Amino acid sequence: MLVNRCCAPKSLPRAQWVAAAAQATAINPLNHAGVENLTKTMPRFAPTAEHIAVVTKKYWHTNGVRLTVGFLDNPPVDLRAKILAHMNAWAATCNVAFAESADAPKVRIARAQGDGYWSYLGTDILSIAAGQPTMNLDSFSMDTPDSEFFRVVRHETGHTLGCPHEHMRRELVNLIDPQKAIDFFGSTQGWTPQETRQQVLTPLEDGSLTGTAHADASSIMCYQIPGSITKDGQDILGGTDIDQTDFDFMAKIYPKPGADAAPAAPTAAAAAMAQLQADNEVLKRAIGVLAR
Repeated sequence: MLVNRCCAPKSLPRAQWVAAAAQATAINPLNHAGVENLTKTMPRFAPTAEHIAVVTKKYWHTNGVRLTVGFLDNPPVDLRAKILAHMNAWAATCNVAFAESADAPKVRIARAQGDGYWSYLGTDILSIAAGQPTMNLDSFSMDTPDSEFFRVVRHETGHTLGCPHEHMRRELVNLIDPQKAIDFFGSTQGWTPQETRQQVLTPLEDGSLTGTAHADASSIMCYQIPGSITKDGQDILGGTDIDQTDFDFMAKIYPKPGADAAPAAPTAAAAAMAQLQADNEVLKRAIGVLAR
């Protein structure tokens, strides 16, 4: 039985999508890879700037990610240190580091009670106004069970590094009974049917994904889904900590110096770079329109 509170990742307001996508591709050009897939199944479909923005990934650059962290409600020193230690668990295999700073921190953590667990995705945090949170760890304290630090802090940090929810991959969404899910998340999380559709039942656009060949049901980025709401009655185990597949995949996204980064598929990389200039022109024009 799923009783843990679920993460509900934050999305930018629609008016910011295009500019945030342009920023993401400027930081890491391969973030836009997959845009061309929109036209493969729909040859007459001409992607708009918003369509491009929706399938733009939000990973940081690959030459070492150093993100400063600030705490908005001045938690005690030991709690700040514990949260940072769990955020830096990703550094076991990845060239990433989180360090506390009071000087315009990029990652800003709140503990607003009743606001749930959430984070903006990757480079989207740069679009959040200074002084506003980019992550919420609802009511976290030194009394919070260690298991929740592993499950929640590491999960939200995965979002900050650009990872979407693993259970939103089509392979896992197809295992879930929609009506049972709506009833279940309504009773356990207080979600409306629309919120359940958004958080659990709407698969990510395949063209927007950079990931393993198959969904990882044990990923820290995957919800625990009980067999009572799956079509075959089997649990989707979900992750309570970063698993080896998470570590291995993210080591390819953010390789350590001297490590062999797994290259993107040649065709995808070539298509990405070939279309980047054209896509950016579309984005620039859209930004100009929105700025008027």
